[in-house]
Amino acid sequence: MANPPDMTKHRGFPSGMPGTGVQFTIRRANPRGVTPIKTLPRRARPGTAEHRIDAAFLHALWHHFGAEPFERGNLDAARLNLLFGREVLPAGKDFDPLSYEALLVINEKTARQTFPESFDEVFEV
Repeated sequence: MANPPDMTKHRGFPSGMPGTGVQFTIRRANPRGVTPIKTLPRRARPGTAEHRIDAAFLHALWHHFGAEPFERGNLDAARLNLLFGREVLPAGKDFDPLSYEALLVINEKTARQTFPESFDEVFEV
């Protein structure tokens, strides 16, 4: 089997949401291939546990990267896919959904409308 591709590990980024078992990062590149980044339907309604998890992930993204483009790296594709195409967008025209080096950016206007709590200084778990 070929070696998996290298990926940036975002040091200091939360590995998941405490008390939920939900991960925000992956430990190593997938040896079977990179999970594609794509828009997935989000069914979580405000007030639900899933909405809180999405808000916590966006909070971590905002407070780690801010408005600047960031590399996908070891961020969990499942979490990104629930925000992708709405709160998180490709940072350029040459976006490769199958690359750990793909650049993303937070769509601040949409993110603030959908998850205003993500922009608070402290996220209450």
